Formats: sequence, structure tokens, C-alpha cells
Amino acid sequence: MTSPGEQEPKGVFECQLCGLTAPYSYVGQKPPNARTVVLLEECFVLKDPFTSDKDKFLILGSWCSLCSKLVCVGPECSLFYSRRFCLPCVRENLSAFPQEIRQDVEKRQAVPKGASKKLASRT
Repeated sequence: MTSPGEQEPKGVFECQLCGLTAPYSYVGQKPPNARTVVLLEECFVLKDPFTSDKDKFLILGSWCSLCSKLVCVGPECSLFYSRRFCLPCVRENLSAFPQEIRQDVEKRQAVPKGASKKLASRT
């Protein structure tokens, strides 16, 4: 049960790449109760369930600025470089990004998703 003034979930965020789902309580750049915080993008936000501090929140994700897919902030799904980009769009337009971003994406591709889990199950 939520206390008075606590944000009720407005809906469920779902990443269009990995399928992550989570209830969100706010969409925008100025999360409630976080008076001094202005986010650099329109985000889906959830009150942090791990603390009683009402000023704390978690950013779930946002829309890709190129293809408009709804993506989570997980490193397998998107990155933020002045705007949010899903990794498929980053890979398609890799030459348009600075060298540091290209190197970061190459590192992500070098370790296949779930590879550490497969290695751990062999031991």
C-alpha cells in the first residue's frame, strides 16, 4: 500500500529489445520530489524501491532518438551520447560516433550476451 503523496504506477515500461518490464511512476525530465534534478532526456522513471528516501528514483529507459524504439538503459540495449540511442542504431551508424563510442561498442560486441553464464556453468 502506498502512503499519501507517493506516486502510484502510471503504467508498465517495456524495453523493445530485451523485454525488461517494470512499473513506472513518471515520464519526463523533472522527476517528482527531485527538485534540483533535470534529466537530459524524457525518461521513464520509477521511485527507488530500495530506499525510503522519496527523492531517490531509478531511470528505466527512454526512446531511441533515431528509430523511436522504447529501450532500457541497460548496456546491452542502449547508450546515451547527448541523446539516447539503441545499440542496433548505433551499430548501423557507427561511423557517425566518436572513436571512444566506437571502441565501447566494439568491446560490447567482443563479449557475447550470456557468455559469462555459459562459462560459469562449465566449471
